[in-house]
Amino acid sequence: QVQLVESGGGLVQAGGSLRLSCEASGRTFSNYAMAWFRQVPGKEREFVSVISWNGGRTYYPDSVKGRFTISRDNGKNTVYLQMNSLKPEDTAVYYCAARNNYYSTSRYEYEYWGQGTQVTVSS
Repeated sequence: QVQLVESGGGLVQAGGSLRLSCEASGRTFSNYAMAWFRQVPGKEREFVSVISWNGGRTYYPDSVKGRFTISRDNGKNTVYLQMNSLKPEDTAVYYCAARNNYYSTSRYEYEYWGQGTQVTVSS
């Protein structure tokens, strides 16, 4: 089992920045690909970013590319999401996810999820 706890969400004005953190416990963190997803009520959970087990590979959808950066510190069992130039459409609950395999952009392939942290961007 892997337990994931997100933090760092909050209210920010458009154009501002936030950094989300996700701390993992329970298994060898460095074995896992880590990803961020987000969800707004009534919509499907959306892929935001992913990082491979050693941080060597990352991937972003066009909606956040150039604005968001995912990183990880395997020594601290933590993955981060730096979000810059935030837009009102980035408002969502952000979830951290872990997968004991090669990285994936599909939410169906992640075994472990955090409880989510709310990000609200005001216009």
